[in-house]
Amino acid sequence: MPALRVAVAGATGNIGARTAAALERAGHDVVRISRSLGVDLTTGDGLDAALTGVDAVVDATSHEATDRDETVAFFATTTRNLLTAEARAGVRHHVLVTIVGVRRIEGNAHYAGKREQERLVADGPVPWTVVPFTQFHDFAATVVSWTEQDGVAPIAPLLVQPIAPSDVADILAEIATGTPQGHYRDVAGPEQQDLVDMARRTNDARGHRVELVPTWSSIFGTEMAGDVLLPGDGARIAPTTFDEWLAGPQ
Repeated sequence: MPALRVAVAGATGNIGARTAAALERAGHDVVRISRSLGVDLTTGDGLDAALTGVDAVVDATSHEATDRDETVAFFATTTRNLLTAEARAGVRHHVLVTIVGVRRIEGNAHYAGKREQERLVADGPVPWTVVPFTQFHDFAATVVSWTEQDGVAPIAPLLVQPIAPSDVADILAEIATGTPQGHYRDVAGPEQQDLVDMARRTNDARGHRVELVPTWSSIFGTEMAGDVLLPGDGARIAPTTFDEWLAGPQ
């Protein structure tokens, strides 16, 4: 395969940075897009220059606001600006990172924002692939960091099938350098896990002492219980187990 020029939006984030590295390992030319690198997706400043000669774009941006309207507005603005600039630049493939189950959960602000992203991409001017991933292996630790106060962290007993961030990056690099596929199948890790147990094991591995309190009364409610977050039939299964990830470099 000839080398392509691929832009990664959100390139300083967890998945964006790994995806940029995976693309470079495969011999592609990578353009990193983030506000800290001089490109502002909320205003469009710097986008036209960044996308010059770009063949494909991976949108791995994220937003951690808890207000639904604010989150939807952020993703709508950044996605419109990105797609408009891509159309001007002649970009041939837009790849969006999204979440398994995003259409089944109404109450979560982040999921509402991702649904708006998916809608805009599907209705937009650039050929596209939308790739839904399950939660990442480091998700449990992230949730603890959000909720921990005075050595206590409430955490919902979510049933998940988590995937290693490095596997996510490799799959995104593969998809971005291929042809647009529309709605891609669900992508997940190899094993189902309980989020509370994942948090306990992660904390033990990292030497982090915190009391975990299983509850549906914190940031995730019962609308996320059961199999809502699990991949559907025919999902693509990535290889790295949670134990393998936990034993490796963090």
